Amino acid sequence: MKLSTRSRYGTRLMLELAEHFHDGPVHLTTVARDQGISVKYLEQIIIPLKKANYVKSARGPKGGHFLAKPPEAITIGEIVALLEDGASLAECSDNPMVCERSAVCATRNIWQEAAQAMFDKLNGITLADMIKTGKRSPSGQGVQNV
Repeated sequence: MKLSTRSRYGTRLMLELAEHFHDGPVHLTTVARDQGISVKYLEQIIIPLKKANYVKSARGPKGGHFLAKPPEAITIGEIVALLEDGASLAECSDNPMVCERSAVCATRNIWQEAAQAMFDKLNGITLADMIKTGKRSPSGQGVQNV
């Protein structure tokens, strides 16, 4: 399984905001520069994060984006599940109605167990944990590729 660019970049965005949690709002142009992600893509990624109340925005010259909760209160699993549209590996895991074989499918349980194990791990890691253990980028700005 591969995580989408959306969840990988979204996690990097959230890590950048977490690093600046006590500094105030951060412009997406700063995150784009530090993380090597286009501003246009970050603008798309931040929408669901704002709707889910993980990120807030401030307007004006000192405006930008900031975490709505402390880094200790946001897990990597929450971010990935939001940006991947759920915490399952296969559509039938959460919705048996999408497959006529789900009641007798031997692999459905495997996909459910694998997803549970992965999200158990990701839900045990907060943004604060990642900052403590993360590697700095070569410029000294931001956490390197996640």
